[in-house]
Amino acid sequence: MRNKHPGAVLSVRAISGSHVVVLAWDMKKDQFDASHLLGFAVERTEFSGAKVLERYFLRGIKRFEDKDKGLPAGTPVPTSEHPVQSFQWGDYSAKPSTKYSYRIVPATGAPKALTLRDDLAVLVDIETEPLYGPVHSIFFNRGVAGSQAYAREFPDPTPKTNDPQTPQMAWLSRGLYEALIEFIERAKDGTYGLRAALYEFHYNPVGDAFKAALKDRGVDVKVLYDEPNYGAENKKMINHCGLSKVCAPRKAGGAQKHNKFIVLLKDGNPVEVWTGSTNISDGGIFGHSNVGHIVHDAGVAGKYLAYWNELCNPSDSQPAPFTPFGKSRTDPARRAVAAWTAGAAPTPAGETPDNSIVALFSPRDVETLQWYAARMAEANEIVCLTVAFTLAEEFEPFLEKDSDVLRFVLSDKQLKQGDLITRDRDVVYAAGAKFEKGALPGFLEEKLTGLNKNFYIHDKFMLIDPLGEDPIVITGSANFSDASQKSNDENMLVIRGDRRVADVYFGEFMRIFDHIYARYLTKKIEERKKKTEPKKGAAVSSGYLRPDSSWVAAHFGSGPKSRRRKYFHGAWEP
Repeated sequence: MRNKHPGAVLSVRAISGSHVVVLAWDMKKDQFDASHLLGFAVERTEFSGAKVLERYFLRGIKRFEDKDKGLPAGTPVPTSEHPVQSFQWGDYSAKPSTKYSYRIVPATGAPKALTLRDDLAVLVDIETEPLYGPVHSIFFNRGVAGSQAYAREFPDPTPKTNDPQTPQMAWLSRGLYEALIEFIERAKDGTYGLRAALYEFHYNPVGDAFKAALKDRGVDVKVLYDEPNYGAENKKMINHCGLSKVCAPRKAGGAQKHNKFIVLLKDGNPVEVWTGSTNISDGGIFGHSNVGHIVHDAGVAGKYLAYWNELCNPSDSQPAPFTPFGKSRTDPARRAVAAWTAGAAPTPAGETPDNSIVALFSPRDVETLQWYAARMAEANEIVCLTVAFTLAEEFEPFLEKDSDVLRFVLSDKQLKQGDLITRDRDVVYAAGAKFEKGALPGFLEEKLTGLNKNFYIHDKFMLIDPLGEDPIVITGSANFSDASQKSNDENMLVIRGDRRVADVYFGEFMRIFDHIYARYLTKKIEERKKKTEPKKGAAVSSGYLRPDSSWVAAHFGSGPKSRRRKYFHGAWEP
């Protein structure tokens, strides 16, 4: 949901997902003396109907150096005392299907003598999205174990993964595990079926959910799993849960059988599909950042079911009818599947139709990465891209060129093209990082769960003009790599024109990006310090708020912070 409310001097826009509200405001600088502006206080009011449940100023960690000294590291402080020195703020504690109002108040004066300019404050109302939508339901895990909140709440960073109901596991899941189990439980009796293609399938509680569907409710369950890469782990859980008769390996060709989807059937007909980037493992669900995405559309689910059937039997070598898990199953090689995807899910010639959902499957012979690059090149204002492993060469020209398009790139590890793609200031890049001990004053040392080899980012999605009227969201299992298009079993969705989907993905992207960006910058600054002695008199980032208005200038002009202010807020409305 989106809403905007302009005032005489300030205007604020709210973009809500289910768990995130992004706030972006703008200021008529020629009508306000910003020479003593120390930031903005953000007040949130939560409603139940017309009743006010709570009202308070939101809190952050960053504070003034000479104010509230002696606070324990990691202590949140109110923005009314330590204001936000930016024109954006993300509320990451919002609840689904809840009405809120947010009041943005300029704070002027001095750090220990703040004046909240209530006369200039502006307020916006917003309602967060429900977890389940009519067509799309989207679930992101927390994905930020290396955080101040995790460090405060859970001194022992290693969770007990065998029990997903513990507070620590529930915090990490943030509804992702619960939604996955609920999807499996939608198969209520023997009139239902489940068809799954899973790269990693070795988290016992999910295996138990499939077992309950099969043995307690009589559901028709069939699962394809990857053997070349995770065969041993997958088979161990399959045998443990008693699923061996309904699970079959995908191994032909040796490439990654990288899908993570489940199709729900009713009376033999596809109803809806679960997809996204989440592997069925403790690390996939509770560790690095991932998304589970349900499409409640029989047409889309039907395409996934046809693909699943193709992964069992090549269409040109088995007469119909056939039993996928009977003697006729052949575990088709790459060539047979690629021939099928060319006909059943071809790469679009250009833009996808308005308000459409297009499914793309791999392996395929036609170049899809270039098609993705062409869509990014058509952006007018903003592109957001996650990179779990490597950056495709096809994306480099778009990221290297001088452009006014604001491009956010978030990777799990430092990319080899990092210096190359950040030549244009409008490319804002961050790689996975956390605060080490003593990295910044006032911040706790952060620790990870230890569940993953790639620690932070496992999502595979891109957003093209997500705040526009015609946003594009591309999401699924493929890593935007050459192998993911040509060799692996993969699936992707291209969703055009659905602003609800774009709002959810955008809020979650900015939540993760802003979290990691601060840690990445701190890490890079420390690395530079070790290599170069700072010049005398040179400003050094201290991790504190600035005690004056010197922070304002960067948000006006031609730099990325100025563009972010303008693009996130959008045009002023009368």
